[in-house]
Amino acid sequence: MSPSHRPPRVLTIANQKGGVGKTTTAINLGAALSAVGESVLLIDSDPQGNASTGLGVPPHGRAKTLYDVMMDELPISEAIIETGIPGLHLVPAEADLSGVELELGQTARRAFRLRDALAGLRAARTYSHVLIDCPPSLNLLTVNAMTAADAVLVPLQCEFFALEGLTQLLRTVEQVRTSLNPGLEIQGVVLTMYDRRNTLSGQVAKDVRDHLGDRVYDTMIPRNVRLSEAPSFGKPAIIYDLHCAGSQAYLKLAREVMTRERGAAPA
Repeated sequence: MSPSHRPPRVLTIANQKGGVGKTTTAINLGAALSAVGESVLLIDSDPQGNASTGLGVPPHGRAKTLYDVMMDELPISEAIIETGIPGLHLVPAEADLSGVELELGQTARRAFRLRDALAGLRAARTYSHVLIDCPPSLNLLTVNAMTAADAVLVPLQCEFFALEGLTQLLRTVEQVRTSLNPGLEIQGVVLTMYDRRNTLSGQVAKDVRDHLGDRVYDTMIPRNVRLSEAPSFGKPAIIYDLHCAGSQAYLKLAREVMTRERGAAPA
């Protein structure tokens, strides 16, 4: 893959709640960005390894993982594998990643392990985007991801307690910004599992937009059976069914992400 003309934009995809479409967003936004010509590295930072499985990488295909990078200081370039999707590469994860917090203990710079690992990639400019899929918790893996990132992208399910959980996440982002990564910002909030037939979905979307304004992307990700089916085939939705509503929404989101990034870039 040829070097990009700019350093990569590192986005952490985080929400401490499970089942909000976080990994679905990581996989499909990564695939959609690659489909429009971007070069993307997806880092699976969840011990469940769902992003790795969803991109068709079985456990026996994960010889080196993020665990080796964070614990053994393996150069991250040696853990990167191809996904079969042009322009999209992966650093996979396995269950041993769950031991990182305990094994690192009070090790110096334990919150900077991932940032330090990405320093060479930033300099090489091989990728235009690095996406980090976080576990559904605010633990050391998530803190490492936020410390390494330029910005946080938050998938938010259109359900009753959405704003309540978001408040806790935003508090964590602010803590990381204050103590570890002063440049960290909120890239945006993506409303997921939106059902236009459901009054509650519409009300939640309105409440979130009233609360967060233009931090919320215009694009909303609908509830979509094809989005749910695709991971079991080891494919992003845009490969599994390009024309389904979910695939089209993620392609639209990728364009909106790029438009916002261009608008935020210094002149």
